[in-house]
Amino acid sequence: MAEEQQGVGNYNAENIQVLEGMEAVRKRPAMYIGDTGERGYHHLVYEVVDNSIDEALAGYCSMIDVIVNADGSLTVQDNGRGIPVDMHPTQHKPAIEVVLTVLHAGGKFDGSNYKVSGGLHGVGVSCVNALSDWMKVEVKRGGKVHRIEFSRGHVTKPLEVVGECGDETGTRVTFFPDHTIFSCRAFKWEILCARLRELAFLNKGVTIHFRDDEGEAHHEDTFHYDGGIDEFVGYLNTNKKSISPVIHFEGQKEGTTGMVQAEVSLQYTDSYSTIEQTYCNNIHTVEGGTHLSGFRRALTSTIKSYGEANKLIKEKEFATLTGDDMREGLTVIVSVKVPQPQFEGQTKTKLGNGEVDGIVAGIVSDKLMTFFEENPSVAKIVIEKTLLAARAREAARAARESTRRKGVMDGLSLPGKLRDCSERDPSKTELYLVEGDSAGGSAQTGRDRATQAILPLRGKILNVEKARIDRILANQEIRTMITAIGCGYAEEWDVSKARYHKIVIMTDADVDGAHIRTLLLTFFYRKMPELIEKGYVYLAQPPLYKVERKKKVEYVLTDGELTQKLLTLGLDDFEVKGKDGQPMDKERAKELMTLLAEIEATSKLVEERGFSPEALVKDESAQGSGASMLKKEFQSLSAYGYGPEDWFGGPLPKLLDDVRAHGKVGLSIYRFKGLGEMDADELYDTTMNPAKRRMLRVKLSDAVAADQMFSLLMGDEVEPRRKFIEDNALNVRNLDF
Repeated sequence: MAEEQQGVGNYNAENIQVLEGMEAVRKRPAMYIGDTGERGYHHLVYEVVDNSIDEALAGYCSMIDVIVNADGSLTVQDNGRGIPVDMHPTQHKPAIEVVLTVLHAGGKFDGSNYKVSGGLHGVGVSCVNALSDWMKVEVKRGGKVHRIEFSRGHVTKPLEVVGECGDETGTRVTFFPDHTIFSCRAFKWEILCARLRELAFLNKGVTIHFRDDEGEAHHEDTFHYDGGIDEFVGYLNTNKKSISPVIHFEGQKEGTTGMVQAEVSLQYTDSYSTIEQTYCNNIHTVEGGTHLSGFRRALTSTIKSYGEANKLIKEKEFATLTGDDMREGLTVIVSVKVPQPQFEGQTKTKLGNGEVDGIVAGIVSDKLMTFFEENPSVAKIVIEKTLLAARAREAARAARESTRRKGVMDGLSLPGKLRDCSERDPSKTELYLVEGDSAGGSAQTGRDRATQAILPLRGKILNVEKARIDRILANQEIRTMITAIGCGYAEEWDVSKARYHKIVIMTDADVDGAHIRTLLLTFFYRKMPELIEKGYVYLAQPPLYKVERKKKVEYVLTDGELTQKLLTLGLDDFEVKGKDGQPMDKERAKELMTLLAEIEATSKLVEERGFSPEALVKDESAQGSGASMLKKEFQSLSAYGYGPEDWFGGPLPKLLDDVRAHGKVGLSIYRFKGLGEMDADELYDTTMNPAKRRMLRVKLSDAVAADQMFSLLMGDEVEPRRKFIEDNALNVRNLDF
C-alpha cells in the first residue's frame, strides 16, 4: 500500500519479463537485423548466404545456389562441409539444432574452423530461424542426408536421416519469413542481385547461381569472377573513360589477433567523382573505418613523395594538395580480412580495429610506390589529374570567398528570390525547388507560409557529372540552392545544418521538366548524397489532367490513371462480349480493356521506330524489346480467346475506342502543359497540400547501380547512352507529355 501511495503502483518483480533466445529475437527483431521492412527482409538472406561464404573463405565451398521459390520462400544451398549433426557435448542435442536455435552459438568464436568470418556475433542464422514462419534444413555429411524442421525458432520435426549422399557434402536452408513480423512481402531480384554479385567479386573463384521462380517474370543469373576485385573495379567504371590501368596489390601482416590480409584494386577515370568501396570479411563497411583511413593516408603520402622526388609537383603546389585532390576520379576497392573485427554497432557499417589502419597504410605505401616507379607514365597521369583538381579547387575557393564577400553565400544573407517560411525547426519545413518564375509565383502565393519555402529556378542547372568544382560554383542557380539549403559545400559541408528536411523538386511533366529534374538529382547524388541518404529529397507529383463531371472536379496524375478511369466509366453500362459471344463480367472486361490499351501503346512505339507490329508478332525469330513485349502481351491476350488477327485488322481496336469514347461522355478533360497553368489554390491543393498530395521520396537502395546510371545518362560517353536509349525506348510510356 505504501508503494502504491508513492506512485509505484503494481510495478514489482512479477512485472520483470525475461526473454530468452528465440523469443527475444521475435520481440525485438530490429535489434538483430536492423528493421522489419525491406532492408531487414533481405538481410535474412544475407545472414544465410554469409554462412556459405564463410565456408568459402575457409576453403571448403566453391558453389552457392540461391533460389527464390514459387511459394515465396528462399533456398540457399552450398557444397561446403555441412553443419555438424553429431550430439553437442554440453547442450545434449544435435549440434545443428544448437546452431539454429541458440543465440551466440556457432563455430566462429575459437578461430579453429574459421580464421575470418563476417558472422562473428553468432546470431545470424538463428535469428533467421526465429523470424521465419518455417525453416527446413538439409545437411549432406558422412554419406547421409539429414533433415530438421522449425517454425518460428522451435523444432517441429527433429533431426532425422532421409537419404544417402555418397561423398557429397553441403547445407541446404529453406525458409519463409514470418509475415506477421515483416511489412515487406517479397524478395526483390535487384536487391539480392546486387549483394550476390558483390560477394562473387570479393571471393574470386566462387560461383553464385541465383534464380527467381516466384511470379510470372522468372530471372536467372550466375556470378563468377576469376579476376575478383579487379573485375569489380571494371564493373564500377562501366560507362566511364579510364585514364589508368587497374592497379592491384595485396599483402598481409601479423596483428594482435592474427594475420590481417589486405587487398586493394584501384583505377583512375576522367570523371570528377570518387568511388570508395570498403569491405571487412565481405561485409560492406559503408561508413568506412580504419581500413579506409589507412588507404587514404597512404595514397596521399605516396603521391606526394613520388611527385616531389621526380619533380612533378612544384614546391608552391606541394603544400596546397589535399587528399580530395588525389582521389578525384578514383575508383577503389579496399577489402580486408581480419580475424577478430570490431565493428561499430550490430549493423557493422564501420570498422574500428586501430591496427588495421597502419597495416593497410604500410601495404599500400610500399606496393603503390613500387608500381609508380615501374610505371612512370601512369604516375605522371595521376599526378597531372591531381594538380588539375587542386587548381580547380583553389579557383572555386577564391570564387566562393568572392561570392561570400558580396553576401550571396553568407548564411546570414539568403538568396533574394528565396521565399522562406517562418518556421525554424528543420524537421517541420519544406523547400520547393520550382521550375520557372511563373510556377514559382503560383507556388509562392498558394503555399503554407509557416512551413513551405519556395525557390524558383530559372532554366537548366549545370550538369555536375561533367564539371569540376570551380565551374559548379560559378553556376548562379547552384550557388543559390547551396545557400538556401544551408549545409555548405565540399570541405565546408555539414548535413546537420540543413535548413529543411524536405527538399521537393517540382517541375513540369514534360521533356524539359524531366531534364531539369534529372540535373537536380545528379547534383544531389554527386555533391550532396547525404541529403538522399537521410531521406530529405522528394519529387512532387503534379497532376497531368483535370477531369470535370457534373460539376465535380478530379485530378489525374498520369496517362495510365486516365486510361483506367475512362475504361471504368466506359464499362459502367457497356456490355462487352467475348469471342464466343457470351457477355463478360465487369472485372474480366476491364482486365481485357487494360491489356488492349497496353498493346495499343506498344504498337505505337514500335511504329515510331520504323517497324511493323504485325510483322514482329508473326516473326518467330524476331528479337529485341519491341518484339518481346508485343509477343508477351499477345500471349496474355490468348487467355481471353483472342489472337493477333483480332487486333491487326480485327474488331479489338474499335472495341477499345468504343469503351474509351463511352467513358468520355459527360466529361471535360483538361491537360496541364505545365505548373504555371495552375492557379495558386489549384497548385497547392493538388501538389503541395500535405493532406492530399502525393510525393516520391528519393531512396538510394543500390549505390553501385545508381552510380552507373548517372555515369551512363549524364557522362561524356555517348555510345553507351545511345545503346541504353535504343534498348529501353519501348519501356517508356510517357516520354513527352
